[in-house]
Amino acid sequence: MLPHASGQLLAIQTGQVRPLMVGGRRLVSAIGKTTVSGPIEVGVLGLAGDEQADLSVHGGLRKAVYALPSEHLPWWQTQRQAQGATMFEEALAPGYLGENLSLQGVREQDLYVGDCLDFGDVVLRVTQPREPCGKFNAVMGYAQAAKDMVQSGRCGFYLAVDQPGRLQAGASFQIIPGQRSVSVAQALQHKAWKHLR
Repeated sequence: MLPHASGQLLAIQTGQVRPLMVGGRRLVSAIGKTTVSGPIEVGVLGLAGDEQADLSVHGGLRKAVYALPSEHLPWWQTQRQAQGATMFEEALAPGYLGENLSLQGVREQDLYVGDCLDFGDVVLRVTQPREPCGKFNAVMGYAQAAKDMVQSGRCGFYLAVDQPGRLQAGASFQIIPGQRSVSVAQALQHKAWKHLR
C-alpha cells in the first residue's frame, strides 16, 4: 500500500470566461472559479459548466480538470501578505488559484504522472503539473507568484477523465498507482527553467 493512498474531495469549483486585466492588457480567462454545491457531471472534457479561455493552458482531454491540494492555500495567503498583495488575513477560498477540485491528503511529491484518483463513480488520471502563466500573477496580485509556484512546488496537477460520472464534495478517493517513474513535483522541476529565467 502507498503512503497517502487515499484522500478526500473538499470542494468543487467551476468558472466562466470573463475579462481579466494583465499588465495593462485586457484578456479573457476562466481562472476565477466559484464553489458548486451538489453533485456535478464530469465528462471527458471536464466538469459541467466549467469553461476554459486558453486551451493551451487548461482544457482538452489531458488537462480536463485541475486539482490542487487544499493544504497549499494558507501558504499562498502568507505569500500574498508578504508581497503586499493583500492587507487582510482572510483565508483564500477554494478555487482562488483556478482549481476545479480542492483535495486533501495528496501532495505533488507523493503523486506520480499516470496515477489515478478513483472516486468509485469517476476515475481521474494525473497527466502533468500545472505551470503558471501571467494570468496567475495577475490573480495573485504580485509579479513573483509564478516563480513562487515553481520554486515551492505548490502547483497542483491536471487530470484526464478516464471514467466519466458524477462527483460531489465530501467524496473520498483511492490512489491507483501507475508506472510511478516521475512525480508531479519532478515533472514541474523538469520545466522550471522556463519559469525561473
